[in-house]
Amino acid sequence: MDTKIWEIETGQLDTVETSEKMEEIKTAFEYGEVIGIPTETVYGLAGDARNHEAIQKIFAAKNRPGDNPLIVHIYDVAQLSEFTEPLDVKVETLMEHFWPGPISFILPLKGNMLASNAVAELDSVAVRMPSHPVGRALLREVGFPLAAPSANLSGKPSPTDYSHVIDDLNGKVYGVVASEPATYGLESTVLDCTRFPYRIARPGSITQDDLEGVLEEVVGRHESAGNQPIAPGMKYKHYAPHQPLVVIEGGLRNNTHLQIEEGQKMGVIAPETTREYVPEGAEFISLCSTEQAYREAARNLYAALRKMDKSDVDIIYIQGFPKNAETEALMNRIYKATGNEIIKGESS
Repeated sequence: MDTKIWEIETGQLDTVETSEKMEEIKTAFEYGEVIGIPTETVYGLAGDARNHEAIQKIFAAKNRPGDNPLIVHIYDVAQLSEFTEPLDVKVETLMEHFWPGPISFILPLKGNMLASNAVAELDSVAVRMPSHPVGRALLREVGFPLAAPSANLSGKPSPTDYSHVIDDLNGKVYGVVASEPATYGLESTVLDCTRFPYRIARPGSITQDDLEGVLEEVVGRHESAGNQPIAPGMKYKHYAPHQPLVVIEGGLRNNTHLQIEEGQKMGVIAPETTREYVPEGAEFISLCSTEQAYREAARNLYAALRKMDKSDVDIIYIQGFPKNAETEALMNRIYKATGNEIIKGESS
């Protein structure tokens, strides 16, 4: 059976028709169904975070490893008291500054309200409060926490539009909310607050500088996931098309290493201003307008990877960006898509 689609735009939230759709969606969640929902980062595949069977449906639909914990989404900070230990004042300060928004906090878990498989049997839980208006309205209507990883097949590029969810999961999940695309395009920053100093477990649009500017204290970072990741995106290869993906470090200008075997077709993902350096006959996808348009590149990355994934190219080259605070999350996702194995480095 095809996945059900509810069309809900931000400008329609106050209508009777939307109210009826919201009630239907809430009922579906209460019955343990899983539904694709919009957030400002990527589309999430949501289910009742308290319901073990609903969480199993999420893992099954995505073919997601069971040791990869999910992020729990809430509408109001008051909900945290039901399943996390009391908040440190520093965490409260960060939440007041950045929520609703693209950051998740790993907090000490309390009690057994949440399904154990939602947190991968850990004694901590990653929580966030999304800012997408429709996503927030859904969380308010539902009234209980929703666990929601990205709404894609595990390992594939994350979905930034509801159509991407349908591409990957049609017939595998109960429904999807068709709303405005994600505005950030990369998953949330994940900050481990279970010990101090706090550490970034996954980079996102809220940077280390942003966090330290609020805390006025040093924020560290996790170096590796180990055997048991404490947050999504730490352990496994992610965001990848089926073709080999090669990062071009140093840019396309004057590079001679764009090579393919005879009879093969090349794809190139790079800023529009580098189009003239792409070999004739290659399929080109413009990632952003200029080589400094980092936010635009982040917003478009997964859609570009998905488009190439559907193409007939045999190998994909993607231009890397200078490593700095603005590009850390973008380059993290690009390197993850290569599995940190296929990286060409040549300066221009």
